[in-house]
Amino acid sequence: MRRFLTLALMTMMMPVFAWAQSAMLYRSPTCGCCLGHADYLREQGFEVEVVELETEALAYLKAEQTIPRKQQGCHTIMIEGYVVEGHVPVDAINKLLAERPDIKGIALPGMPMGSPGMGGEKTAPFAVMVIGEDDEVFAVI
Repeated sequence: MRRFLTLALMTMMMPVFAWAQSAMLYRSPTCGCCLGHADYLREQGFEVEVVELETEALAYLKAEQTIPRKQQGCHTIMIEGYVVEGHVPVDAINKLLAERPDIKGIALPGMPMGSPGMGGEKTAPFAVMVIGEDDEVFAVI
């Protein structure tokens, strides 16, 4: 019975362990909302290192990761071999890391109000897109 309880407790805590992921957030030094998103991710249990890049270097990183212009946000996150572009809610990131699909990553295009780190009111669900796929929705959050 003790072994069963130990296994049950470990199983219940697995999502907490999954949240303790290391992420690199690349941002322009002039953008403040990126720091808000980094703080949000830290509050959700992620370890986030923020790397400031000049505008041209950040644009190069986005091009190197083949993030289409219409899917770009203000910052790019690298986590566990995936690209997470913009103010993506943690539920979508956790889904990505749990399911591990064969994709480049996910994006919440633009800088929608009410998204994590942006402030303002969320007025509609966010469509988190698969990077590089024009209309493929990964999650609606």
